[in-house]
Amino acid sequence: MKREFYIIFCSFFLTIISCGSINEQVLEIEDEVDKEIIINDDNVIPNTTNSYKILSLGDSYTIGQSVCETCRFPVQLVDTLIISAKVKSTFSLKIIAKTGWTTSDLKNAIKSEYIANNYDLVTLLIGVNNQYQNKPFSLYEKEFPELVNTALKAVDNNTIKLVVISIPDYAYTPFGRGDKTISNAIDKYNAFAKAYCVTNGITFVNITDITRQGLINTALVAKDNLHPSELAYTKFVEKITPFAIKKLRLD
Repeated sequence: MKREFYIIFCSFFLTIISCGSINEQVLEIEDEVDKEIIINDDNVIPNTTNSYKILSLGDSYTIGQSVCETCRFPVQLVDTLIISAKVKSTFSLKIIAKTGWTTSDLKNAIKSEYIANNYDLVTLLIGVNNQYQNKPFSLYEKEFPELVNTALKAVDNNTIKLVVISIPDYAYTPFGRGDKTISNAIDKYNAFAKAYCVTNGITFVNITDITRQGLINTALVAKDNLHPSELAYTKFVEKITPFAIKKLRLD
């Protein structure tokens, strides 16, 4: 009899403990619901994430010939913008660029790509291969504006969202050997591009002066003795970033 009474008592005691545990779990769930209500209160700023789309058009200087994928300037720019954003933000990056491309090559490549018109920022750096391959300057005069217009379509024709970057001067590399004729030609291309941008209210960022330190500061030149190094691209980004922050309203 005592044994039966002991079993009944233990079962009753365990039932009380189990009920207490269930009640505690219910209270915890209710507390979480209360927290959700507070978070969603109209007086509280919701925890949202801003999303941005960036498109970079160009040639070897955009694809980052002879440097790692995360070293090229468009990727470094995105990394810097993530750090600069005051609100949690995500960035998607599309690059259309290839070593050796002229303005004509870039135009043809874009034709085979689908480019939406909802990009938040576009960069354009093109022209060095027109000069290097001795293409008529008149070709650049014709196709550079066409590429600008294509870039503008990607940002729904909002000139504020476009950044044109000057052509680096490869004369200041071991490959270029300080050839003044190269520098003079690069100046001609950049002068045209800058004048066009100023006339049309487009941001033009000069990074050519950085590359012209290449023979003095060899760390600015990649191992192929021709293209910019990771450090050079970092310096490009330092110049581009302030404009990008304002255009994306990250400040």
